[in-house]
Amino acid sequence: MMKKYVVEVGGRDLTFEVGRLAQQASGSVLVRYGENAVLATAVISEQKREGIDFLPLTVDYIEKAYAAGRIPGGFFRREMGRPSEKETLTSRLIDRPLRPLFPKGLFNEIQIIATVLSGDLELDPDISALNGAAAALEISPAPFKGPVAAVRVGKVDGRLVVNPTNTELKDSTLNLIVAGVPDGLVMVEGGARMATEEEILEALFFAQERLQPILATIRLMGEEVGKTKWPLPEVPDYGDLPERVRELAEARLLAAVTQPEKKARREGVDALFREVLEALGPEAAGREKEVAAIFQDLQKKVVRRYVLQEKRRIDGRGFADIRPIWGEVGMLSRTHGSAIFTRGETQALAVTTLGTPSDEQRIETLLGETFKSFMLHYNFPPYCVGEARMLRGPSRREIGHGALAERAISPVLPSAEEFPYTIRIVSEVLSSNGSSSMATVCGTSMALMDAGVPVKGAVAGVAMGLIKEGEEVAVLSDILGDEDALGDMDFKVAGTAEGITALQMDIKMTGITREVLAQALAQAREARLHILREMNKVIAQPSPGLKEHAPKIVVIQINPDKIREVIGPGGKIIKQIVAQTGVKIDIEDDGRVHISSPTQKAADEAIKIIRDLTAEAEVGAVYTGKVKKIMDFGAFVEILPNTDGLVHISELAHHRVKSVSDILKEGDEVTVKVLEIDRQGKIRLSRKALLEPEKTSPQEPAKKDRVPKKRPS
Repeated sequence: MMKKYVVEVGGRDLTFEVGRLAQQASGSVLVRYGENAVLATAVISEQKREGIDFLPLTVDYIEKAYAAGRIPGGFFRREMGRPSEKETLTSRLIDRPLRPLFPKGLFNEIQIIATVLSGDLELDPDISALNGAAAALEISPAPFKGPVAAVRVGKVDGRLVVNPTNTELKDSTLNLIVAGVPDGLVMVEGGARMATEEEILEALFFAQERLQPILATIRLMGEEVGKTKWPLPEVPDYGDLPERVRELAEARLLAAVTQPEKKARREGVDALFREVLEALGPEAAGREKEVAAIFQDLQKKVVRRYVLQEKRRIDGRGFADIRPIWGEVGMLSRTHGSAIFTRGETQALAVTTLGTPSDEQRIETLLGETFKSFMLHYNFPPYCVGEARMLRGPSRREIGHGALAERAISPVLPSAEEFPYTIRIVSEVLSSNGSSSMATVCGTSMALMDAGVPVKGAVAGVAMGLIKEGEEVAVLSDILGDEDALGDMDFKVAGTAEGITALQMDIKMTGITREVLAQALAQAREARLHILREMNKVIAQPSPGLKEHAPKIVVIQINPDKIREVIGPGGKIIKQIVAQTGVKIDIEDDGRVHISSPTQKAADEAIKIIRDLTAEAEVGAVYTGKVKKIMDFGAFVEILPNTDGLVHISELAHHRVKSVSDILKEGDEVTVKVLEIDRQGKIRLSRKALLEPEKTSPQEPAKKDRVPKKRPS
């Protein structure tokens, strides 16, 4: 039997329908919001996966073309197996707030699939998908510390808005997706246009208030139609093994984990673990995984206690200290722009490539075809963490980190009118020990400046961490990888000296207060300003010109009605121009012509040809044209390509002309003046207007304009 739950969110009904669709799933909910309809299903396997020590959770968000009344592109005309970037990013968006809410020790396969069945072209389905997945888990038998819910927050005309439309987002200074549980936030993802820390803080707690009705509705669904929850995984009984590991390792563990360098730290910890296994002897036989879990838990406790008690971090820094920074630009001579950014043991190489408008990325979405003129691709090769493994396509993590950095940089990019180039950045992470995505932001900012892109300002990013035990709190700036793994929060903040442009927050605990978040944002601002000062020492302003090998793009405007003159039948004319000059030409529907050329000389030649093809006659202007046709009443002269005008017989000379052919012949070049252009576009020309007045007797024509006698044939 179908049951419906409705809650008002942002002036619209958010509806959860249960009991009608996909009944064999462990939990199934159809979510409606606006014209969006998303089917979210959750399935949990009854059998545990043996031999693993992680939660085997998979999340897939799928957009169906039929949801927007479209037929997919491509040869097969169907949705292909590889998810789009949008689907990948939304899958991560759903996964991140859900994963921390599963109990430790749950090793059953869990699969969540959110399928967009109907798409609202004004409301992104991602929020509906996340809320649907949370509701499906809540009514499933899976042990889950929910409920959890999400909203999008915008700021339009200075007013915070819940779940703004796509139209409203165009004018919004904020675009944040915020997920939370009843007593706090668990995930934030979004961008901003130079927002202040106070604006971000206000938006986060505004979202938390608006989440409460949704959370109450999802909890009610669990109570009324939810299946009986499986018991929590049993806490393993290790006997006296934890005490034995503590006795053998605790006193020496602190020295191992407080090495300044990542490699020395890992080697020290690994060596100590092997010594513990050896000391345990027969006690550890067949229980190596149990010892590893106990040892890892002990390491976490030792580090957290050390940080809170000693007010120092494992690499010796204070809470707000930033690792040493150095950078370099222009190291790659053949590229259009390049930069190395290094912070501690994290290093990113960012490379800029400039292209023409035809190089834009074409994307097929529910909204139809869209185009991107700025792309940022992030690569995380195995050598950057000292590993050897097979290279694959970009992972979800790589796509997500690239999208975060792209969002951070986008607000400072020039408009297409200011800089008519397609821009691609590739960030190669060369070494990683904490926040390579934020190193990518810094490296990208420097590489854009090195390329001569007129950005509005430099952008830097930093990752913040948190360790909280009871009332003791440590907010950490520029966290290491180990601090991320052992801490309670990963809060990435990027922006300029004026404000925040992007942020991403994942919290492993609930109940973080406004004061703690305010401290994290304030500390992040100080860190960002420090990093910007270090970046400015390397490059403070965009280079005055483009690199030698960068394409030269000139944009000219022509009358849209003249586009066909440039293209020609079957593209004949434009192909001739490209072949003759070696340039690349892109023409917009509004008459903008982008000419990309390796040299300025070739660009100038192409511009002249196009100007000649599209020039329009002006009254009073003088042209030298070719006589195309002789008529009894005058001569038609081509004064511009494909533009003829009539020189009436009375406008050929100051004296009376008996026959047009006495003055002009087909193929002659003649200089004429435009007298008039009528409403139909007909052009009236005059040769006479450019001749000196005749000073002759009535019987003899002026010598200056005398028609030569014909030779006898």
